[in-house]
Amino acid sequence: MKLIIKTMIQLLLVAAVVLVLLSSCSTDSLTKTGQALESGVRYEVRQALAVKDNFSTKPVRTYYFMLDVPTHESALHARSVWELRNIRTTAYCHREADHRSYGRLAATGTPLRFGTVCSAAADWSRYPVGTTFRIKTQPSVIYEVDDYGSALVGSGTIDLYRPTLGDMNEWGVRSVDIEIVKWGSYEDSLRLMRDRTRYPHVRRMYLDIQKHLDQAGNRLIQTTPATTMNAPSTAA
Repeated sequence: MKLIIKTMIQLLLVAAVVLVLLSSCSTDSLTKTGQALESGVRYEVRQALAVKDNFSTKPVRTYYFMLDVPTHESALHARSVWELRNIRTTAYCHREADHRSYGRLAATGTPLRFGTVCSAAADWSRYPVGTTFRIKTQPSVIYEVDDYGSALVGSGTIDLYRPTLGDMNEWGVRSVDIEIVKWGSYEDSLRLMRDRTRYPHVRRMYLDIQKHLDQAGNRLIQTTPATTMNAPSTAA
């Protein structure tokens, strides 16, 4: 009889401890199943007591962790849609009158490409240099943004390089669905455009990128990188 009473007391004490733990968790604790984790938020996980464990006054072990705080560029694209629908595309060729002075070179200074990897031009404040993507109807071809054009600035249009005027005209204007493979670098875009801001369209892209980066920087939570520890962080 005494054993049964002792067991019941232990079960009641365990239940009381669990209720206390759940009620003491802050709003940042993982108390909701399936709740999305956010960068820069410190979460608390407490060790659960099994029913078979004997009750002890020894403090329950607590773990704290925090997701990595994103960098400027990852913050900009952390919530980006990777599949973009109905994107307006056009085509251009190095033989066009407004491109002859640049020859077969892209704005990056590298040769324009056409093949399994193709060059593309865009507004670098929307699609930073180095952005790679596929057109869903052409899954075997990768396009990389390595060029820009004055007519593209301020628009969501992407210009696809074609080696001949015939190929350019054949493409015409098409709305397509694209799949972003990798976002490019705003920092690299700024570096490449820094000495070209005397041109109005380049200056506009340059200033737009700076504004995006400033806004992203203001959204970042100033804290230490994510760590897993056995005691609460003392950082402010």
